[in-house]
Amino acid sequence: MNNIIVAENLTKIYDQTTTAVDHLNLTIEEGEIFGLLGPNGAGKSTIILMLLGLTEPTEGKISVAGFNSTREPLKVKSVTGYLPEKVGFYEDMTAYANLFYTAELNRIPYREIPDRIDKALSLVNLSPNKRQKVKTFSKGMKQRLGIADVLIKEPKLVIFDEPTEGLDPKVANQILNTILDLNRENGITFVLSSHQLNMVQKVCARVGIMSHGKLVGEGPIDELGRDIFGGGKYRIEIELARVPDELIAKIKSLPGIISVGVDGSRLSVVCNEDLREDISRTIAKEAIIMTGMDIKQDALEEIYLRYFKEEE
Repeated sequence: MNNIIVAENLTKIYDQTTTAVDHLNLTIEEGEIFGLLGPNGAGKSTIILMLLGLTEPTEGKISVAGFNSTREPLKVKSVTGYLPEKVGFYEDMTAYANLFYTAELNRIPYREIPDRIDKALSLVNLSPNKRQKVKTFSKGMKQRLGIADVLIKEPKLVIFDEPTEGLDPKVANQILNTILDLNRENGITFVLSSHQLNMVQKVCARVGIMSHGKLVGEGPIDELGRDIFGGGKYRIEIELARVPDELIAKIKSLPGIISVGVDGSRLSVVCNEDLREDISRTIAKEAIIMTGMDIKQDALEEIYLRYFKEEE
């Protein structure tokens, strides 16, 4: 695949003292759904501004679809759609009229506009509402209209800032399914800037974790989990009445066990497969009371929190 976004040594310093983005190196492949994660102030918004050519880097460079964002911002904007966290429309205009206005601003040939609007509204399931005034729309409908708005110019890349913020779970899932469908059927690359980890985990195969302007972790979620939790896909947490050294040695000797950690009466077992049955039998043979057992996969929330713990 081709890289649609390439950032090299990307740095942004404000007022000669505040480093918003610190020597970022990142590539995003065409056709990916990439999650950019981090709390407020981590540098996500500044990256987007530099990507769109709305602010210049202090150092380094960034390109989109081969266009330099600093020197060729109009070309970047021609292939990129951006949906901010708060979507704004003319409330007293219909959905169709709002999209028509967007199309004119983007200098789309007049004869193509009606077909593009119909196609965009169909993709987000708003065709029956195209003559309805936007002030009557729910927040979820406005968010879907926002997606249609960025699809008007048929972009290669779409950047969403908190696309499901403030939406109820049902509507949020509709938005996520729309993103997945557009990616699969139209090949659109998506960058989702968010702090909503569950949402990101549902649609993003790869993520970048930002902290204080730095990219502190990047890669597929399962690989990040294995890297930070000691190489295993699963972590089995066990609560015991007592934890003799003999039991720890026997669990460590089981095939497939990578590591065993001890914290008081709790064991944390890292392995590449679900070995709860083998571990339970071993504990039973030692006549030790087990009060709890839980298995955890590479949950993005745990990965995220562990990275930030290491940053402190």
